[in-house]
Amino acid sequence: MLTGLKVSEFINRVASDSPAPGGGSVAAVTAAQGIALTRMVALLTVGKKKYAQYDALMGEISAKAEVLANKLTAYVDKDTEAYNGVSAVFALPKNTDEEKKARSAAMQTALKAAAAVPFEVMELCVEALKLTEEAVGKSNTNAASDLGVAALNIGAGAMGAWLNVKINLAGIKDADFTARYGQQGATLDKEAQAISARIYEQILTSLEG
Repeated sequence: MLTGLKVSEFINRVASDSPAPGGGSVAAVTAAQGIALTRMVALLTVGKKKYAQYDALMGEISAKAEVLANKLTAYVDKDTEAYNGVSAVFALPKNTDEEKKARSAAMQTALKAAAAVPFEVMELCVEALKLTEEAVGKSNTNAASDLGVAALNIGAGAMGAWLNVKINLAGIKDADFTARYGQQGATLDKEAQAISARIYEQILTSLEG
């Protein structure tokens, strides 16, 4: 499992000539480490007298962030598994019309799975960004930059996942599927970029005094 690798091992695996893990898994890692930072900021706020009025909120954010981090981490391997599913189809025989038909059907199924996985990452990213925004202005100011980095990472994860949705949608023949995922994905991408940018600007402004 990719998530069991050391950081250096994962980076070297990505940097190899193997197409997987690729952008989808990296997007999931990026988002996971982003929401992990959000949790860190929440934990650095809980119990501090200065932020006593936000103690309950920070505890809630910490708990939710932990769940999201675990979910996004799981998608690191899920994305590579989905890609491997597409790659496996290329090994299927295509000598007869029946084999070609079966191969084509298998490819469509695999591509749909490969599009669905990063789409789900996008959904988690938007949820993570909304949670992160709840902490802005209420969390430990000494970790304000960390909250900004969290937003940037989660936003980048969402954008990266969207690219992976798009590239797989291009090969899917089911018009209803492509329309649904295309429209909903575009909405999620726009929302993620907006929240990420908003948090970044708020944090940057606060640091500029």
